[in-house]
Amino acid sequence: MMQLMLVPADTGEDEVLIAAAARGDRGAFGELYVRYARMVHAILLARVPPSDAEDLVQDVFLAAMKQLGGLRTANAFRGWLAAIARNRALDYFRDARRQAAGAAGVAPPNQGAFAVLDTIRSLPEAYRETLILRLVEGMTGPEIARQTGLTPESVRVNLCRGMKMLRELLKEKP
Repeated sequence: MMQLMLVPADTGEDEVLIAAAARGDRGAFGELYVRYARMVHAILLARVPPSDAEDLVQDVFLAAMKQLGGLRTANAFRGWLAAIARNRALDYFRDARRQAAGAAGVAPPNQGAFAVLDTIRSLPEAYRETLILRLVEGMTGPEIARQTGLTPESVRVNLCRGMKMLRELLKEKP
C-alpha cells in the first residue's frame, strides 16, 4: 500500500507547479506526484487487482508527464489526471494476457481484506472511489473533497451511502 504524506492541494500552488512541470521541471512534477498519487492509487485500486495498482500509478504519472503540455488549464489537472487513471485501468483489462494470468488465480494472502475490496468494487463508481480514498488511503472527508474536486457535502453523502451499501453487502456474504 502506498505510504505518502498528504499535502493539501492549493490550486494556486498547483498552477505554479503544473506550469513548471510542463516546462520540464522534474521537481515540480515530483511535488504533483506527492500531492496526487494517493488519489490515483485509489482510482486504480477501485478497478484493478491490488498487486498491480502501484505499478499502474507509475504508468499514469508517466503518461501525465508526457501529455502535460496539452493540458489547457491548471484547474482541470485533477480531473484530467483522474481520467488518465481510469483509462489506464481500462487498458489494463484490454490486455488479454493479464486477464488470463489473473484468471489462473493464486490465492491472495489476506482473503478477508481482498473480499472486502472486491465488495467495494461492486458498488457504484461514486461510492467506490470515495470509500477507497477513505478506507484504504486513509484520507479524511475534507482531504477527499480537495483531492477530487467534489464538494464536502457530496463526499459526506457518498461515504454515508457507500458505507451503508457496503455493510449490507457484507452482511449477505457467508
